Amino acid sequence: MVENSVEFGSPDRRSGGILNSALVALIYVVLIAVVLQRLPINFSQQSTGQLRSRKNSNSSGEKVSESADIVTFADVAGVDEAKEELEEIVEFLRNPERYVRLGARPPRGVLLVGLPGTGKTLLAKAVAGEAEVPFISCSASEFVELYVGMGAARVRELFARAKKESPSIIFIDEIDAVAKSRDGRYRIVSNDEREQTLNQLLTEMDGFDTNSAVIVLGATNRADVLDPALRRPGRFDRVVMVEAPDKFGRESILKVHVNRKELPLGKDVDLSGIAAMTTGFTGADLANLVNEAALLAGRSNKQIVERVDFISAVERSIAGIEKKHVKLKGNEKAVVARHEVGHAVVGTAVANLLPGQPRVEKLSILPRSGGALGFTYTPPTTEDRYLLFVDELRGRLVTLLGGRAAEEIVLAGRVSTGALDDIRRATDMAYKAVAEYGLNQRIGPISLATLSNGGLDDSGGSPFGRDQGHLVDLVQGEVKALLQSALEVALSVVRANPGVLEGLGAYLEENEKVEGEELQEWLKSVVAPEELASFITGKQEHVLQLEGCSEKSTCPSDAVYIYGGGCA
Repeated sequence: MVENSVEFGSPDRRSGGILNSALVALIYVVLIAVVLQRLPINFSQQSTGQLRSRKNSNSSGEKVSESADIVTFADVAGVDEAKEELEEIVEFLRNPERYVRLGARPPRGVLLVGLPGTGKTLLAKAVAGEAEVPFISCSASEFVELYVGMGAARVRELFARAKKESPSIIFIDEIDAVAKSRDGRYRIVSNDEREQTLNQLLTEMDGFDTNSAVIVLGATNRADVLDPALRRPGRFDRVVMVEAPDKFGRESILKVHVNRKELPLGKDVDLSGIAAMTTGFTGADLANLVNEAALLAGRSNKQIVERVDFISAVERSIAGIEKKHVKLKGNEKAVVARHEVGHAVVGTAVANLLPGQPRVEKLSILPRSGGALGFTYTPPTTEDRYLLFVDELRGRLVTLLGGRAAEEIVLAGRVSTGALDDIRRATDMAYKAVAEYGLNQRIGPISLATLSNGGLDDSGGSPFGRDQGHLVDLVQGEVKALLQSALEVALSVVRANPGVLEGLGAYLEENEKVEGEELQEWLKSVVAPEELASFITGKQEHVLQLEGCSEKSTCPSDAVYIYGGGCA
């Protein structure tokens, strides 16, 4: 076509092309922006390990907070000693001149140690609410990463941020997640990332580049697994034990929760009495108790929360929830009723011999959640107890086995599996009496766990911990003899009270619940045989198998028949 001078060409379709391309690009940008806005991604926090911060004061001194529900020391009760320690920390940050002129320095770190639910995190929140300094909180698990060096980098970033805003407070929750001992006792395999993170934490708390204006609060319920280098003075100068509250502390905690919830209480509600019923409860348990009582009152459409609601909440916490549609029938109902009456009879006989011991107040054969088919409620004493004497321990052993003894008497030796929990608790108590408390004369005042571990130190190199088979066999024999003797004594107590066992058992089988004065009327005729008094006082401590005593009728007058094992 060129050689023959033919004119040719094509129409220009590029007119408006730049505008169209810009429009398409703009649409793509808008779509990407919408998608990114809907995704829950915060790029500014990815590099900081999700570290949370609360700044309780601004430049003008006015308090600001991300949350309207601020916890202060007024909201903390039952742990007065721990609260005083932390109040001193806050006071030092507020008025450092009072301490600096005397040459004092603030502690580098405070370690809060206590059982779960005792209020460690709540105390840290109270420090955040009271301190007029930046408060940075995080969890130790946020430092642990798959990639080596990430945890140490986050620790450096955390302390750099705290030093920049000093004076400040750092709170590390569950610090044992990253600060376990490096000697291999609590780690199956080596973890370089965890150890590097721990080493960086040690360096930041007490190294060449430290800042005394940064205070570290750590919380854990496993202080025994922490590395010794972290627990030494200079890093964690103070170890504050956050223990379960006593009676006065429990009453104060109940008042705090009742006031915060603005709970309308009935006139019959005595918080001091409820505190006496909840021995061993932690702060979290008591908070849940108040909430459960309010739920039970609301379920009954009440306008106020009455004492019966609190008692039901305590029973639910101890034994579980009563099942409404599951009922025992036939032979099972009769056996469970006699089983619970056996506990009540033996417990009453023990209380008659040991003044000051609590007495049974309620029997129930309504199945409860957790597998319990019956429930014998013995409230604790009105005062907190810190020691358990040997006669009281023996009395508890006999009481625990009273249910099994009643089954053997009623069913002529045909027992059931209903005493599973009783036997487990009795075995645990007997083992501790022999192997830990030193209450057995044949074993002596020896702690089997300490002897097996080679002492209390961490060396573990003692030859005594290598072979303790003979001592274990001896302890097991003593535990078995003690439990068999307790069961035989429980059988003698049940045999001495046949009228109460059958009469109260039939009444409980018919009504499913017996409590209060009605129950005490049945139990006032319980008698305690001589075998019980001898066992509790420990006159049968030395166990000697006598020859030719295969049956109880062949036992001498100064011996006692051990169930299934001859005389002793």
